[in-house]
Amino acid sequence: MKTVLMMLALTALTGTGAVLSDATAQTAPRAKTVNGVVEGNLEASGVRSFKGVPFAKPPVGDLRWKAPQPAENWTGVRDAKTFGPRAMQRAVFGDMNFRSNGVSEDCLYLNVWTPAKSEKEKLPVLVYFYGGGFIAGDGSEPRYDGESMAKRGIVSVTVNYRLGVFGLMAHPELTKESPNKASGNYGFMDQQAALAWVQKNIAAFGGDPKRVTIAGESAGSMSVSAMMTSPLSKNLFSAAIGESGSLLGTLSPVTLAEAEQSGVKFAEAVGAKSLADLRAMPADQLLEATAKPNLPRFSANIDGYFFPKPAAAIFAAGEQAKVPLLVGWNSEEMSARMVMGQEKPTPESFRAAVQKLYPNRADDALKVYNGTTEEEIQQAATDLAGDRFIGFSTWKWSDMQAQTGGHPVYRYYYARPRPAMVPEMGNASAGLAGGVVRNADPNAPKIPQAKGAVHSAEIEYALGNLSTNKVFAWGPDDYKVSQTMQTYFENFVKNHNPNGKGLPKWDPIKAGSPAPVMIIDVNTRQETEKHRDRYLFLDEFFPKP
Repeated sequence: MKTVLMMLALTALTGTGAVLSDATAQTAPRAKTVNGVVEGNLEASGVRSFKGVPFAKPPVGDLRWKAPQPAENWTGVRDAKTFGPRAMQRAVFGDMNFRSNGVSEDCLYLNVWTPAKSEKEKLPVLVYFYGGGFIAGDGSEPRYDGESMAKRGIVSVTVNYRLGVFGLMAHPELTKESPNKASGNYGFMDQQAALAWVQKNIAAFGGDPKRVTIAGESAGSMSVSAMMTSPLSKNLFSAAIGESGSLLGTLSPVTLAEAEQSGVKFAEAVGAKSLADLRAMPADQLLEATAKPNLPRFSANIDGYFFPKPAAAIFAAGEQAKVPLLVGWNSEEMSARMVMGQEKPTPESFRAAVQKLYPNRADDALKVYNGTTEEEIQQAATDLAGDRFIGFSTWKWSDMQAQTGGHPVYRYYYARPRPAMVPEMGNASAGLAGGVVRNADPNAPKIPQAKGAVHSAEIEYALGNLSTNKVFAWGPDDYKVSQTMQTYFENFVKNHNPNGKGLPKWDPIKAGSPAPVMIIDVNTRQETEKHRDRYLFLDEFFPKP
């Protein structure tokens, strides 16, 4: 009897040990950063996520409109299970939804998704900057979620940065107080600080600081070009991906003097007589003032510090980051209505519209943007609108990096239109740049569905996050395109080369030769660029370095 009891006791102990082992395997993961230990979540997929990790001090009080300062240390274990607050912003884009903890000036947090089980794995790293015109966006948006990429063996990071008046405003008083005699560009400095944090800390999450690829879409893509341009950030990563946008061309930085004058006008409009007055104002008050008509928009500026000279000049001199680049844009970045207005697309109406845009060069413009039928004119107007908005600047970036970057440049053209919206969306329409427009009048006509890939349409496909977007009725072809595009991105992050088994071969650009372009669609294929003449025409309107 005694023997039986002992056997039962041993069995019970063994069982208890097994349960404890399972429980230990399921405990919340931890990582030791230079500032302290963080505790995150173990997702059902096995990916470990850490959210709301501070990479800098809160830029509040006297730190408003200053370069980000190193995060403070903490003792004990810091909770990293929920997203931190997003940067100060108004609700301006219909396609944005957030999982973050409200809106705050205290916004300098990042998020990490890692498949690594230990610090020893040294996996490749992807750092993604969100889009939103530098006035909106957040690292918590589901379309940027890093779990899908992490499941493919990549440590994925999303980064918050200051926006609008808080991230870009320059002012003579700010320039005067700065040790670098510069002001503005704070959001870009936030991104640089996050990349410096990654270099110091990503190994704790199983990442390799020597294999960091930065990426982003729209303003995020422009941010990638900014990180390549600035001497402060260009050595903090090993490869780059840009989706629709750069600082070379249409949306290039202004001079510091111009940026300062915008700051002066803003201060006058809000009744601030000094920098101290501006810093004393509640953040909400400053944010709401940015919505007033006739107030200046804030942009990057050539401050002599973060940007010592224009991006085009830095690329022309070969002083940018010498890294492989994968870059491209979409087939309908902007609507033809931005050129044609409400006019019917005819040769006569298109010529009249082009003459308004290029009064002295209309004939030259019509040689490269042309058509005779209504359908051809519609396409020409769509192309011109998209190129003027963001296509040209992205082309210029790829072209100059191919000339002076010393590493392969891979160019894509994304052409998969989004499917129709799900029936539950009712009378909602897709906006000009990917947003969702909800019409209060159920009988109002819907905006026609885009024939091409609108601005921002590729994000969920590229990052493997179609399922996070409940607006569109994704079908098998959409998942096919996503599989192709995400695999190209995965290969590039891992090997700095998008090519791999089962994919159409993708050749890099050779300077001085017609560029190979990967057309990403249901029938993904490589073609030779057909419209270099369009970009060479637009290039004539920008000063040469």
